[in-house]
Amino acid sequence: MSAAGAGLTLLYEGVIPLGAALGSALIFRRLGLGAVLAYIVAGAVIGPQVLGLTGDAESKLGIADFGIVLLLFLVGLELHPSRLWRLRRDIFGLGTAQVVLCGAALATMIYFGTPFTLAASIALGLPLALSSTAQVLPMLRSAGRLHTPFGERSFSILLFQDLSIVPLITIVAALSRAPADPTVPPGWLLAIYTVVAIAGLVAAGRYVLNPLFRLIGRLGEREMFVAAGLFTVLASAAVMQMLHLSPALGAFIAGVMLADSPYRHELEADVEPFRTILLGMFFLAVGMMLDLHAIAARPAFVIGLALSVVAVKALIISGLALIARMSWRQALGLGLLLSQGGEFGFVLFAQAERAMLISTEAASLLGAVVTLSMATTPFLMNLSRRLRQEPPEERDDLDEPQAGEGGSAIVVGYGRFGQTVVQMLLARDLPVTIIDSEPEQIDVSGRFGVKVYYGDGLRLDLLRQAGADEARAILFCVDGDRVDADLLRPIAEAFPQAALFVRSFDRRQLIRLEGVEITGAVRELFESAIVMGRQALIAMGISEEEVATIEEEYRRADNDRLCAQIKSGDLFALRHTMLKPGWSHRKDNA
Repeated sequence: MSAAGAGLTLLYEGVIPLGAALGSALIFRRLGLGAVLAYIVAGAVIGPQVLGLTGDAESKLGIADFGIVLLLFLVGLELHPSRLWRLRRDIFGLGTAQVVLCGAALATMIYFGTPFTLAASIALGLPLALSSTAQVLPMLRSAGRLHTPFGERSFSILLFQDLSIVPLITIVAALSRAPADPTVPPGWLLAIYTVVAIAGLVAAGRYVLNPLFRLIGRLGEREMFVAAGLFTVLASAAVMQMLHLSPALGAFIAGVMLADSPYRHELEADVEPFRTILLGMFFLAVGMMLDLHAIAARPAFVIGLALSVVAVKALIISGLALIARMSWRQALGLGLLLSQGGEFGFVLFAQAERAMLISTEAASLLGAVVTLSMATTPFLMNLSRRLRQEPPEERDDLDEPQAGEGGSAIVVGYGRFGQTVVQMLLARDLPVTIIDSEPEQIDVSGRFGVKVYYGDGLRLDLLRQAGADEARAILFCVDGDRVDADLLRPIAEAFPQAALFVRSFDRRQLIRLEGVEITGAVRELFESAIVMGRQALIAMGISEEEVATIEEEYRRADNDRLCAQIKSGDLFALRHTMLKPGWSHRKDNA
């Protein structure tokens, strides 16, 4: 094939899957269903068994596997030490109990209800115990429930499930009936490799990656940040793969070692688009590889097992939630929310197939079971939302509340202006996320014990990673006049629940902000200049009563002039109302 022909084939192979993914996601979102289910269905439709528009699903799956690696990297970035410690009971208590009990129950059900062997039943039951992080977390985030007690317990269980991927892969490998690979080191040596690799990655994060990101931050090149973020994930995954360990484990460790880095939100914002695209391609490839003929031959098996998985998991998770002192409504809602199979099930089924524990047909059938259980999630989510309308029981087992009564705030810019704003918010114990684009300022703030994250706080994607979807206020305290209507308007539309405040360089900038729904704007020198003017008048013998009158008149005249300037767009509007020499005599005569 000529180079031109190969290029056209590559273009065709890219256009068809991406177009199918886009179209199906739009339709499924319109129907209130998840994007994950849309990708799987789209893959099945364009695959070789229906329309036959594209093929070679296995090679696409190999590339798309990198989406799983990126997903675990982003999961690692969520593991901020303080948050991990606060949720430790739910993560390692509820999470462990859920995976173990659901895995054991499903493995037992498969062993006694199907012809699968005990080893195959374990290799299938454990993956079915996992839920869909890719479905549940976005739904909780869009509903504003992620940082409620209900949402945090859901997150804790999902987080432990993600952490359990590597042990589950190890269990499947231990049950393997495939011939031993002579190139793979023995188990005891792999254990040593694991410890050494983790220690090496942690050291690399502290002594190599953070200084590297600090240097890139000083250069201010976003493209270099994107390249450095992808390099971090690829390098950590490659190191683990060279040692015959899980690449996903390497990516996860890379995320954990950067979770407390000031560059975390910037990395999340830069890596997230790649993760979204590649994970979508992963689900497309899964849909293409589904053996629809085998499923059509045994529809009762697929539907019955899918409903059994949903019922068993809902029952066990609800029971565990009741033991954890959740109300019955909240417990049932949690059980329904996490009752589906998860995307990592496809990964583990493929592992079980390579381990010669199940056949290719069985892997397709179990993949269809997970897909069908995912299809129930949007409907069960609506049901659980209605169940959770009752106020939840108060909990006394949390160390302290996640947020104060006033909600959370994001402050963009931590110079001399932003520092005062932040300290006033912290005086009320309000959670504050601080973003600044100057690495030097971040380093200095760190020495004072203040956590500042690196990034451009005017970017929508970075604000979203910093929690703007749930913030009560976003305060732009940046120096200069960068903040204008074109930048603020999409932010106001994306986060309508947040009150927007702007530090304005002068009245010209305020005029340019006309038309944007902002809660407040402060000219950076306005109040301090009035304070100095008051002090000067008093020092020169003017009575405090007259000083107050002068201030009141100045503020009124300035506000009237500003309103006229904004309305007319003319900077000289009402200039005759400015206070000038002789004003006090005119006032006395009046």
